[in-house]
Amino acid sequence: MAEVDIFSDLNEREIGAIAAAAPMRQFAPGEILFSPPQPMESLFILKQGRVRIFRVALDGRVLTTAILTPGTIFGEMLLLGQQMHENFAEALDEITVCVMSRTDVQRFLLSDARIAARISEFLGKRVSLLERRLADTVFKSVPQRIAGTLCLLADQAPRRTLGRGIQIQLTHEQVAALSGTSRETATKILNEYAVQGMVHLGRGRITITDLARLAAEAGE
Repeated sequence: MAEVDIFSDLNEREIGAIAAAAPMRQFAPGEILFSPPQPMESLFILKQGRVRIFRVALDGRVLTTAILTPGTIFGEMLLLGQQMHENFAEALDEITVCVMSRTDVQRFLLSDARIAARISEFLGKRVSLLERRLADTVFKSVPQRIAGTLCLLADQAPRRTLGRGIQIQLTHEQVAALSGTSRETATKILNEYAVQGMVHLGRGRITITDLARLAAEAGE
């Protein structure tokens, strides 16, 4: 818990009390934490792994609205402005989350001015990121979205260096889902980036070998 930003001002006793009220749960890659047919009135604190938040349109198109990394809070919690009832949450990796009930959120989080202020700041940043992803979906091409997704994951996820590159655990299917395109299209574009020397492709992983060029490709 001490590694979660919103709890950075708390002492060991205070963190221990919150940890006792937020039991840990594990989810496997591809597992759904919650969905519109199965909403949860709970707050999740992501301790390990990555989570994708996405929506599905009536015509079947999928829009990824956020890629969450450790230290992030999320869930269906109206009192925090977390209205997730139209969203799915999917584990991208083996993940560990702490789960808090509505009552405990009010008792331990909202009653503490320090935590409440950090939550407000965090939610403001979440809105900015959502606006950016929506703009990318409308104005950027598929290759730009794929390049942008790789840059975002390279920046957010813990980096595993391999020679001069940045290795991230990601399949072609996951790249497609995160970028709002088909797996076939994602594979074609990734192969083009590999030929151009921007990435190296492996089984279940992508190594970014030229982050600057990839960022330029993304229009960043």
